[in-house]
Amino acid sequence: MMEGIGSPLNIAGILFGVILIGAYLTWVERRLLGIWQDRLGPNRVGPLGLLQVAADMIKIFMKEDWIPPFSDKPVFVLAPAVIMVTSLMSFAVIPFAPEIGVIDLNIGLLFVLAFTSLSVYSAVLGGYASHNKYALMGSLRAASQSVSYEVFMGISLMGIVMLSGSFSLRDIVEAQRDGWYCFSQIFGLLVFMVAAVAETHRTPFDLPEAEHEIVAGFHTEYSGMKFGMFFVGEYLSVLLSSLLVVVLFFGGWLGPAFLPPLVWFMLKTSIFICLFILLRAALPRPRYDQLMAFGWKVMLPVSLVNLVVTGGIALWLGA
Repeated sequence: MMEGIGSPLNIAGILFGVILIGAYLTWVERRLLGIWQDRLGPNRVGPLGLLQVAADMIKIFMKEDWIPPFSDKPVFVLAPAVIMVTSLMSFAVIPFAPEIGVIDLNIGLLFVLAFTSLSVYSAVLGGYASHNKYALMGSLRAASQSVSYEVFMGISLMGIVMLSGSFSLRDIVEAQRDGWYCFSQIFGLLVFMVAAVAETHRTPFDLPEAEHEIVAGFHTEYSGMKFGMFFVGEYLSVLLSSLLVVVLFFGGWLGPAFLPPLVWFMLKTSIFICLFILLRAALPRPRYDQLMAFGWKVMLPVSLVNLVVTGGIALWLGA
């Protein structure tokens, strides 16, 4: 079959689209930051600066791909590939529209959480293999931050599993025909959004690569295409987090019939991508101890209370 979930056309289109969008998010971010900070942003290379992405790619390809002689070379080379593979694999279970997707797994939510957890190995291995004290500090921060916020992220989604009765992302979307979970699971949404920002190492939670403290963190020693893979991997993570927010809390492709389902899905996703960028423009970076304390003292209790209350209401209504 050339059409439908899992068809070659679907797989090729999603893979090409995800990589293209991930690359052009660098342009989108710089343009929006320019608007919000009252400056121009990229506007010289091509119309509206659209070819700036191509210029950046050529620049990265032309740069010397240097491997430090003091590094653990096999691990140093492997680390950037990890974030690319884990990010791209996670898109396989995202339901973009009723007939658009790579595969429909009945454990799709667990699949995504598993691969987002594996992505932290990229930062850990990169920092360890660099044999640089700043890179090692960044990798330790990345590991601690990701492992901590994964706990709250997972708990915040269990209320959705209770209400929908499934781990399948398509079933979760279909279960929202009577009402989006952003209303009944508002606290789960807030916890998930904060955890997603921390998981993607985005400002203000970009402490594993805080320039004013540890140079560039876990990718201090990287250059050329290896640095480019870390860079694009971060934007793929932003795209994935935005897609998950839409699927889990805002009804996925559901919307009024005057627009196709895929258009609704992409419009919703673009709003949350812009929100990720707005956070970078508006918020200062906290101290690392403040970030960890906020997670365990605020995020964990809120997610647990949300889980207990949702369970209680589900039992009451079921009775």
